[in-house]
Amino acid sequence: MREPALSHPIDVLPIICLNGREIADEAGVNKALLHYYFRTKERLAAAVFSRAAAKLMPPVIATLSSDYELETKVERVIEIELDVLLGHPYLPGYIISELTHNPDRAKQLIALTGVSIDELAPRVFDAIGRQIRARVRDGRMRPIAPDQFILNLLSLCIFPFAARPMVQAVLHLDDEEFERLIARRKRDLPAFFLQALRP
Repeated sequence: MREPALSHPIDVLPIICLNGREIADEAGVNKALLHYYFRTKERLAAAVFSRAAAKLMPPVIATLSSDYELETKVERVIEIELDVLLGHPYLPGYIISELTHNPDRAKQLIALTGVSIDELAPRVFDAIGRQIRARVRDGRMRPIAPDQFILNLLSLCIFPFAARPMVQAVLHLDDEEFERLIARRKRDLPAFFLQALRP
């Protein structure tokens, strides 16, 4: 039998702020069933966090550490991030909030990738670093540290969602217009990002 709260399409459950009855109501189950599967609010929060983070982290890490050309990696990461976040727009805020309140969740987040935290950085940064160095040698790219490359790429994807209320207010966008903005961003961002790195 599937865990009831996790079969519900949760974008963000502010678990820390809700009591057991409110969580059960949000998940569409009774409180006893919720308690049977999770026992504590902390275990439920960990399960919801894993489910939420699994939508983003593993496919992004797999892409960044793959043998794809660097330009293809940029396009695919942008596509993954924007598609997932458009479907789950409150995911960045939820993940950031959980990591702020529970720093140990960072290990849980890394574990979703299938590699240890000690293996993750070399796996991703070495692959990106080799590709950057090759392009710098060929005169096709300005030097940039792999960590800065990845942080810049992910930040450009995540920011519109993390700041969505402000973005919509400042640009006078309703939800439909915001989605159109993201569709344009998905099309334009790869070229913008790569152009910024050309010599």
